[in-house]
Amino acid sequence: MYSRIQDRLKKFSDSQQNNALCGGLKGIEKESLRVNQQGNISQTTHPRGLGSALTNPYITTDYSEALLEFITPPFNKAEEVLSFMEDVHAYTYLQLSEELLWGTSMPCVVDGEMSIPIANYGHSNIGKMKHIYRIGLWHRYGRSMQAIAGIHFNYSLPETFWPIYQTLEENNQGLQDFISQSYMDMSRNLHRYGWLVLYLFGASPAICKSFVKGQKHSFEEFDEGTFYNRYATSLRMSDIGYKNDSQSDINISYNNLDDYVTRLLTATKTPLTSYQSLGVKDNAGQYKQLNANILQIENEYYSNVRPKQVADSGERPSEALKKRGIRYVELRSVDISPFDPAGINEQQLFFLEAFMVFCLLTDSPRMSQTDKICADKNVTLVASDGRKPGLLLDCNNSSIELKTWGLEICQAMEALCNLLDADNQQKPYSTALNSQIDKLQNADLTPSAMVLASMKKQNLPFFKFAMNQAEKHQTYFKQKKLSSEQLDFFKMASEQSIKDQTQLETSDSVNFDTFLSMYLA
Repeated sequence: MYSRIQDRLKKFSDSQQNNALCGGLKGIEKESLRVNQQGNISQTTHPRGLGSALTNPYITTDYSEALLEFITPPFNKAEEVLSFMEDVHAYTYLQLSEELLWGTSMPCVVDGEMSIPIANYGHSNIGKMKHIYRIGLWHRYGRSMQAIAGIHFNYSLPETFWPIYQTLEENNQGLQDFISQSYMDMSRNLHRYGWLVLYLFGASPAICKSFVKGQKHSFEEFDEGTFYNRYATSLRMSDIGYKNDSQSDINISYNNLDDYVTRLLTATKTPLTSYQSLGVKDNAGQYKQLNANILQIENEYYSNVRPKQVADSGERPSEALKKRGIRYVELRSVDISPFDPAGINEQQLFFLEAFMVFCLLTDSPRMSQTDKICADKNVTLVASDGRKPGLLLDCNNSSIELKTWGLEICQAMEALCNLLDADNQQKPYSTALNSQIDKLQNADLTPSAMVLASMKKQNLPFFKFAMNQAEKHQTYFKQKKLSSEQLDFFKMASEQSIKDQTQLETSDSVNFDTFLSMYLA
């Protein structure tokens, strides 16, 4: 089943091009709720010391004014990614006074929908659009779902890899077309095998009861304040998380870039009756959503995997992809680890990089809508019951035990990890892989199991467990000393971002309605 990757690795070895796979660019985006000392979602505005959420390249907000998002630049080395993420946390804590950063994917106590303030981005047209888009998400899906936090892992192969790979593949496409198609091949396999990420790194098996207050559910009661699924890995990725029924019929294709972009754009231009009934504006002329289409904009499509291109200011993601092809792939299914101050650790980064390369090099047949539905069902099943003994998944229309399939994938990754380790005596990729094999052999070693075990051992509800971890992380980052150069770096980025936002607000040449019409066109 995985002979294709072994054949390709042999070609690299035979041509003495093993190093071509090493040194890919890695980056992470991590969301964190700001909470007060009581653990409630912060009602304060975005701290001015963090600059403009619209234009700061390293510190912004996601859905909520309280939901910070930290963004690393792309680095060649995993340790540089983690170091930058820790530095940005340390700088942020200098600006937070007594507030904390919530350390889990599932939010703290939610005191009703309106306790989640929608993010503001100033008075520029692009800032207004980002705010109204979030108002639309509120009306369409509610605010609670938008308060869930996660980590996105961004990855691209080295530029020098592609001509070598294309030659070994005897491919005659234009280089960028070959790159884009290869990344689409990777994306399909990330859907096929993405359930493994939830099993290995899922860390959200429990929630505060307030999160599903008034909703029907099938959770078990852990204690008077907590619901849980005893075998869950990632409730963030389950049916109570990033799932929208209105998007189930979009049928996005990952077979090639043209189909992907075309179907995504079609969804942004196709009205949905329920959203038409909601209306675009209220009686006072205030926007309730950007439009009444299935997707307001492309980013509304909730997917575990996104092929990405860096967009210019005011450029739509689909337009950037059409013009310049795929630059990197974003894996969006990683939970925040409550046991790591930055929400992720170096070993995870080594494994995720190897996993992304595995998904590129292993065979990737075209994916029908039925295939995609099957892959999505596997993800949902592992999210809610991934640690269940003997759990069966669907692999090529046959049932296979999760443990068996996971071990097959890891075995197929062994030669790749040895190659990525190159001359490094520490063997970080192989070590990371072996740790994941241990989790497949013993589910108690998974983060989700460790969360529940810690809660039981300390006799803590989810809220108090998560609050304790947040306080530990706060202490860690407040004790972390940044150099004067590091402080100046983040301070200058914050100050420049405020100037950039002001420039945007003073340079708008059309009113918002005209701007929005032009953007959506």
